[in-house]
Parts: sequence; C-alpha cells; structure tokens
Amino acid sequence: MRLLILHRVTDKMIRYASGIDHEAHDVTYVGPADRLATLPADLRCTRIERPGTGDTATEVLAAVAGLPPFDSVISLAEFDLIAAAQVRTALGVPGDHEADVLPWRDKVVMKSAVAAAGLRVPRFLSLSEALDAEDDELPWAHETVLKPLDGAASLNVHVYPTLAGALAAVREAGLPEGTEQNGFEVEEFITGPIVHVDGLVVDGKLAVVKASRYIGTCLGYADGTPLGSVQIDLTPELNQWATECLAAVGISTSLFHLEGIETADGPVFLEVGARFGGADVVDTFELATGVHLPSRYLQLITDGLDVGSYTWPDGDEPHYGWFIWPGHRLGSELCRIEGERAFRESPLVHRWIQRSESDPVKTTLSYVDTDVPLAGIVGPAGSAELDRFLREAFSSIRVEPATPPGGDADENQA
Repeated sequence: MRLLILHRVTDKMIRYASGIDHEAHDVTYVGPADRLATLPADLRCTRIERPGTGDTATEVLAAVAGLPPFDSVISLAEFDLIAAAQVRTALGVPGDHEADVLPWRDKVVMKSAVAAAGLRVPRFLSLSEALDAEDDELPWAHETVLKPLDGAASLNVHVYPTLAGALAAVREAGLPEGTEQNGFEVEEFITGPIVHVDGLVVDGKLAVVKASRYIGTCLGYADGTPLGSVQIDLTPELNQWATECLAAVGISTSLFHLEGIETADGPVFLEVGARFGGADVVDTFELATGVHLPSRYLQLITDGLDVGSYTWPDGDEPHYGWFIWPGHRLGSELCRIEGERAFRESPLVHRWIQRSESDPVKTTLSYVDTDVPLAGIVGPAGSAELDRFLREAFSSIRVEPATPPGGDADENQA
C-alpha cells in the first residue's frame, strides 16, 4: 500500500517501524522539520517537510501535489484527525471523513450522540445558544464549565459558580484572543472521581482495554497542580459503558481514550477521542498488558490481519500508575524540588524523571516527561497502594521556582 502519514507525534511515542512494514509498504511522512527529525535516519520512507505554520490540511495537500495516489491517510495526533479527514476527501482516499470524525472532536456533537444513545451526559449548550437564551430558559443554574468544542489538556477551560456567572463573564471579558464564540460550549459541572478507559476497539468490540482513575484533574494540572492516574479493575459494567459510548460516536476500529465521572448512579460521559491517552498512559498500558497501543494499531490497519490472530492479555494484569508535576505555572525556567527523597527511593517506583536546579523546564503546558519538573511511573501494585502513594506524594513534594546561578529570584519571576 501507499501510505500518507500526517506526522506530528514523535516516533519515540508511536514506534512507526514496529507498526508498519516499511519494506512492504511505500510510506510518505509529511510534517514540520522538527517532527520529521524524530524518524529513524535509516527508515525506508519519503519525508516531505511542511511549514507547520498554516492550516494542516492545506499544507499537506500542497506537499503531496503531483505524487501518485495514496491508498490510506493516517494520523495518530488528536489535533490532526479533522485535517486527515479533509485530506482523504480531497484526494479521494477511503476512510473516515469529516462527518465521521466530528463526533470525536466537537464536544457538542459528541455529547449529543452519546445522549441520543440513552447514556447519561452533563447538561450542555453551545455557547452561542446559551448566550441567546433568556434566563428562565437556561436548563440549569449551578456550577458550570466553559470549554472549547475541540480543546485538549484543559486549555481555555474555566469553571464558574453558576451558569449565569459564566455567561456574564463571557459578555464582560470576552473569550481568549484568537478564539470565537461558536467554538465554545457550556456544561454543568458534575462532582465525582474521573475515570479514563483506554485501549483498542476492533469492529465495535474492545480487543484490549485498561481502566484507570485520575488522582487530581486535568483542569487542576492546567492551573498548576500535579496530576496522575492509577489503573483499576475493569468491571463488566464499566466495560459495557465504554462499548456503548464508543458505538454512540461511531468509533468502531481505532485506538480510544474515554473519560467519565463516577457517580452513585454510574458513570457520566465526559469525553472520548479516537486516539491514545497522553502523559504516560501508553507506557503504563504497555507495562500492564504487553501491548504498545500506537504501533499495534498501525500494524492492525496496515497488515489487514484479523484481530483473532493477535494474542491479547487475559485481563488479569498488574496495575501501574503515572504522575506528573507541571512547570508552566512556575514563573521560571528553573525549579527546586524538595520533599521527594522518600518517594523517589520507594520500591513502588518504576521510573523517576526529575529536573535538576540547572536543568530548564518548559514554560508552556506539556505532558511530556522531559518537559516538566518531575514525572514518573509506579507499580506494579494494587490500585489502593498506588493511589495512596500518589496522594501522599502530591501533598508532600514541593516544586518551587529556583534562582539561576548569580541571578535574583524576584527578577527571574517578574
């Protein structure tokens, strides 16, 4: 086959050579220079650089203009799913097109589909619809979340005490620069632990899957607090809920990352994507199951093998967890970490990545281990033991701005 790959996520994460037989297939990678540089130098493939500054689909189409037809267009990056669909349509390549992908990216379309399937979702409105409604027409009054329709990592997400307060804030202060009203929604805030279910679904059936529970929240991480998750037992009820959620949005053969809120009446749908989870979800999944999700999915869709030919875990795997401290709210490229020694030396620690006081961290939001002050993996152990370890670490370890050698702390944080 001739494969066109929209290359954004590093090869270290995807392991393209493990998932695709580059001798059997003609593979063309299109991506910005820094992304292409992550591919192995000896990989048999065509590499085409795009600027990475404009519309992705437009840049990709310009890059491949005049090339022979492709049999498949592939993207494993969340932000490129719509672009890949647009490229397929423009090139006449079979596969998911924009209408198919929209329920995986647009949170209003997504929750509408899940609600139509009879599953519980938070009450929600597009921001435009909410702003146009009279006060007595609003379906709820209490705590409210304002979020982008296609957002990720809780960027530009805000929580307000009331729906009226959220709408008043938008009317008075407006939206973040570069965003538009029709790109946001409001939804009721539902309290409860958040679970995520990850894996690979094939022909509508969960082929390999793990469930986890967050310690902290993605919104809290965006605001500057540590985040982690711990794998938990997948109950039959949670398995069935995940299957029904995926079917509702039309994810039938794909990687998936699904999130829900645990309540006394069962899980409430939060969001789903046809992608692998961020942070160290892929690594902890592989440790527990032996399955590397991105490369195994590529192998499945390019080799055309029946899922029955694979050996999948039997579900009785050990549990792992991951943790990460953000650096984007420090106000400094350098950090000082205190109170971590006892945790670092724990036998529960599988991997520990820590910046020194002279090693800069990334000042924009990132879930990549090498960008942040502190991150790692724990396990194998029981869920309760891992949960307790992370909670104690989060309450004990301090990550603070550090003064550069010869510098002044106040100036550094100005």
